Amino acid sequence: MKVAPSIIAARFTEFQKEIKSVEIAGADLLHLDVMDGVFVPNITFGPMVVQAMNELTQLELDAHLMITKPENYLMQFIEAGLDWMSFHCEATDRPEHCIKYIQGQNVKAGLAINPGTPFGVIKNYVEMLDYVLIMTVNPGFYGQKFMAEVLPKIEEAKNWITKHELHCLVEVDGGISNINAVQVCSAGADIVVAGAGIFKMPDYAKAIEELRCSKG
Repeated sequence: MKVAPSIIAARFTEFQKEIKSVEIAGADLLHLDVMDGVFVPNITFGPMVVQAMNELTQLELDAHLMITKPENYLMQFIEAGLDWMSFHCEATDRPEHCIKYIQGQNVKAGLAINPGTPFGVIKNYVEMLDYVLIMTVNPGFYGQKFMAEVLPKIEEAKNWITKHELHCLVEVDGGISNINAVQVCSAGADIVVAGAGIFKMPDYAKAIEELRCSKG
């Protein structure tokens, strides 16, 4: 089980310290929520900030692009130093192009789906992917309530991947904490993303370990 703290919940006035703290605490990835104010009702940051983060940590950077027409911005974000990159199937009509481009730059490619989007919408792309990102909140703001009704979709995705012997991981993001992580892990998640569930806790190492060990 990999744990990816979402930097959107960190104290931005102590940016460098927060990134180093979760790195020391045992995080596997650093999750970056990129929002454009169009696809989702919030704006975060662009490639310049991603590049700055890349210079501050040894952790692999996992960017979740919540932007319209991601195909227009792939190169800029990849050049900023990303290791993992997911984009939304709802935001583009060129998913295959995006997947091939990302992987062609030696970056892991993921396809994200909103809570209301059926897994069947992306089935034809799963064999191409390094991971799928299943949202358990409607994207846009951290701190939202976990949507338990999405758990069957996580199970469906994991079962599909296992049945077809695919090398695709399942990442889950949205309202995840030590309270619901056991359900997420049992449903089949390989990677959990947590914002407030880590950065709003007093002990980052304990929070990460509780998420990682939730199956046990």
